Amino acid sequence: MTKIAVLAQRVQEKFQPDLLACTTAHGEITLVVARASLLSVCQTLRDNAEFAFEELIDLCGVDYSAYGVAEWETESATGTGFSRGAELAADGAHSASTWTGARFAVVYHLLSIKNNQRLRVKCFCENEPPVLDSVTGLWASANWYEREAFDLFGIIFEGHPDLRRLLTDYGFIGHPFRKDFPLSGYVEMRYDAKKGRVVYEPVSIEPRVLVPRVIRDDHRYVETPPPPPRVERAK
Repeated sequence: MTKIAVLAQRVQEKFQPDLLACTTAHGEITLVVARASLLSVCQTLRDNAEFAFEELIDLCGVDYSAYGVAEWETESATGTGFSRGAELAADGAHSASTWTGARFAVVYHLLSIKNNQRLRVKCFCENEPPVLDSVTGLWASANWYEREAFDLFGIIFEGHPDLRRLLTDYGFIGHPFRKDFPLSGYVEMRYDAKKGRVVYEPVSIEPRVLVPRVIRDDHRYVETPPPPPRVERAK
């Protein structure tokens, strides 16, 4: 049994009542837990010696509202040329999203230096506005990560010591990583020499598709087998 399989078996045995799902793909394990169990599961993953995930190396928000929907083919794309453009329906709209779960989720990437292993934990936000408990009391690195997710997605982390915007301007309105937020934004800013200050004006750039969103599951994500053992020739 591989190390990944052993870890997957152990976390399922340990957290079975609290797990909504446990999947293994491309050499990575993803646990899906409910909000009520998030803090207890994370604390056990950190403090239990058989897991010892002492480091939170990343935390990010996810917006599933347009999952699989774009002006580009996302599941049947060839990855080359201009054939990735999606065809509009008769009413001028693209196909509806295939996602039926909660719109927002937060993903935690954990690292155990002691055991040399990684784990991904995902928790969905069922309410609007999206709310989860802060894990800053478990991993100090979550402070800025949660502020970033709050700024870009509007996800609120209860218990965070200083939850405020991190990347956008103080007067910024909206959350730019939400899928319903226009790529060009709502306003633009410039320095007005006559007024001697920065002014905000309605955006003058036409929205356009720049980068296709493609859901990929091809050969690039398949683990390559190890090379055959080297055989020494007799001299």
